[in-house]
Amino acid sequence: MTTDEDELYDADEDLYALAMEPGRAPVYLRLTDRRRTRLPVHRWCAQPTRADQILLERCVGPVLDIGCGPGRLCRALLCQGVFALGIDVAPHAVARTIALGGTAQCRSVFDPLPGEGDWQTLLLADGNIGIGGDPHALVRRCTHLISPTGVLLVEVDNDDVEERCTAWFEDTHGHRGPAFPWARLGAPALRRITDGLGLRVIDQWKSGPRTFLALGRLGPSRAGAPHAGRAMP
Repeated sequence: MTTDEDELYDADEDLYALAMEPGRAPVYLRLTDRRRTRLPVHRWCAQPTRADQILLERCVGPVLDIGCGPGRLCRALLCQGVFALGIDVAPHAVARTIALGGTAQCRSVFDPLPGEGDWQTLLLADGNIGIGGDPHALVRRCTHLISPTGVLLVEVDNDDVEERCTAWFEDTHGHRGPAFPWARLGAPALRRITDGLGLRVIDQWKSGPRTFLALGRLGPSRAGAPHAGRAMP
């Protein structure tokens, strides 16, 4: 027998979609070894934090926000006059981004995307370096998206970790969505990944409990590269 509750959790994005609605119970990222992490959906749906603002100050348009979720970062950039496009595989998140004034498409970063090779800034915030479960493949894909002078801004795990795993979304009652490949990556591991991909770390910083790295292409020094967002023409 199929109950209403079974139908509610049938689609792979239901738990994530429901978590973005006001007043909903928390949702967790559960790993196969039983560890779980509460998703900070409240932060993703709120206005950018101070740590977010420091990240956004380093964005030069056009910006591609990979795994944009409900779109707080790409929407903030648009409000600052910096063109930004969000992409996400969750239709509900994309719809929310657009409804709140952002620009987004329901696509995977591994799909054909507009402006390949012309993006000045790529964002992988909120743990999105884990997308696809293979950070090396993800960063390699990003090298095909950024321009020769572009920058990849990545939020990494605070721990020195390099872990590929299987995960799923789970609520407080144990309802779960389908499993998907995921990864956790700290700064040392990301530095190792860049070695064979024609990238180098040009900056690293912490803001509160969050850690970020900026990656640029190998070549002449990027000293003096702009950190402030460039206005749309």
